Amino acid sequence: MSSRLPTPVSKHALTPVAGPSQPRALGFFVHHHGSGHIKRCAAIIGHIDDRPVTIFCAQPERFPALADNVTLVRIPNPHGQPSCTAALHHQSASTAMDCAPLGVSAIREGMGAIAQWLSTRDAALLVSDVSAEVVLLARILSVPAVKLRMHGNRTDAAHVAAYSACVGLLAPFDERLEQADWPARFRQKTCYTGGLIDSRLAQPPSRELARQRLGLPAGKQVIVAITGSGAGIGTPLAPLTVGARALPEAQWFTLGNTARYGHETAFSNLCEVGWADNVTDYIAAADVVIATPGDTLIHEVAKLGRPLVCIPEWCYYDEQACKAEALDLLGAAAYSPTWPGSFPSWRTLIERALAVDVEIQRSLVNANAAAQAASYLCNTADVLWRNDAVDSTAAAATTATATVTATAATESPQRATAVGVKQVACGD
Repeated sequence: MSSRLPTPVSKHALTPVAGPSQPRALGFFVHHHGSGHIKRCAAIIGHIDDRPVTIFCAQPERFPALADNVTLVRIPNPHGQPSCTAALHHQSASTAMDCAPLGVSAIREGMGAIAQWLSTRDAALLVSDVSAEVVLLARILSVPAVKLRMHGNRTDAAHVAAYSACVGLLAPFDERLEQADWPARFRQKTCYTGGLIDSRLAQPPSRELARQRLGLPAGKQVIVAITGSGAGIGTPLAPLTVGARALPEAQWFTLGNTARYGHETAFSNLCEVGWADNVTDYIAAADVVIATPGDTLIHEVAKLGRPLVCIPEWCYYDEQACKAEALDLLGAAAYSPTWPGSFPSWRTLIERALAVDVEIQRSLVNANAAAQAASYLCNTADVLWRNDAVDSTAAAATTATATVTATAATESPQRATAVGVKQVACGD
């Protein structure tokens, strides 16, 4: 694997230290797993146009078209990458960090790219969506960090350290969905935006229009089971075959991946759609939605206001289970920790969903959440750096780098190339 750091995938190069008249840059680390992190980041930076923004992501090609003030930088995907040696692999996990195996070049290159940017760009703020280690890296490099909040039992030392290291926390959900056990010291520095979805997207269709598009009768009960794109194995099909038999007059659909045990029986009122571009039509047409409670998917359902069943997949730190519990407690969803396996349990669960107050759901979504998040980040940066002067150490380093590069170019074009590579090397 090359030791050279990843390069920007947009036309914009990484730029030097900000001058007094130029706002300091914002950096974003965006996890590529699922679609929620990328959608959320794109929605937020759509409201930031007064300063440079750099996004670090392992799959930058999945972002929509972005404004000219935004630079996308591809970093390696470390998932599943092995340690360089067996001895490194067998070292004990660090309780001080969430996930930091030794000898993984992809981690070293990715963190090195972020570290280089932080040390040369004179950044105002690094936003992590989400990584505890990226937050700690920023703090070590003396750059303020804000971490996106997610539900879950994250009381381990690594997450507590990351939350403590942040200058603020950004929760892209309504404060009424906060967990009762979330510590007061962290709650005090959390900004709750309300449900954050990209409000610039087209307005969803009415139930009637959606059914027309899908060719569904107006009077038919429709139940839609959706697995978010971040889910692992998908919706188990066997329990849904039981549901289809328990409510044979309803038309059932599955969207996203499905998982089979090998003994499923097909039924005419259960249709597997798979991945579809018109998911919103199915949600709008549904009488009941069954969903894995990922953040983006839940808010997309809530925006339309549909009776909702939340059945979590296995998720790190019980994230989906904690979110489902919060939704159920508020009366915005019917939570089931497991998939029903009998006719009575399915009928009871659907009845619970039909009793959900969809107006509570709708109130959880804030059409201005992305703009409020952007304002919070920019205001935080401005307050922290108010009346600042250009960091003399960073400015001197930038000047020195320019001098060395210019001298090398004068002495030898070949040497200049070598110096340029050295500045972005992370040493394998």
